[in-house]
Amino acid sequence: MIEERAVVVEAGDGHAWIEIQRRSACGACAASEGCGTAVLGKLWSGRRIRVRAIAEEPLRAGDEVCVGLADGVLLRGALLAYLLPLLLLLAGALLGQVAFAGAGEDLVVLSGALGLGLGFLAVRVLSKRFQDDIRFQPRVLRRTAGGAPATGVLSRP
Repeated sequence: MIEERAVVVEAGDGHAWIEIQRRSACGACAASEGCGTAVLGKLWSGRRIRVRAIAEEPLRAGDEVCVGLADGVLLRGALLAYLLPLLLLLAGALLGQVAFAGAGEDLVVLSGALGLGLGFLAVRVLSKRFQDDIRFQPRVLRRTAGGAPATGVLSRP
């Protein structure tokens, strides 16, 4: 399970709105001084993300909690968001190459772009479908001590 510390902003019946501070892993890298990714990571770090999480115990605003996301959820989301449009881009381009063999590359590029657009549309439809599925939502695991440092942890129970 992927775990992260967060602060409860608003609590409701069976759920809580939490804020998680965005951090980058680039700070620990020895090459972070000359790396473009580290510069972008520093730009985005410090910002907070507001997320709705399932909470089985009553919480109040200001509580520090540990939030978890089930194993594989992040991987499935990444595959959906990145791999599906890429596959449909390639399928569209291959179909365009077969269908418009003598017409030139313009129609092949257009059919690839159409496949990419269909891939993005499919991601949007599927993500809305999985949006309310509790298997894909973060869950409040436990309250944490008030003074504990906030660090991301990957663990397996």
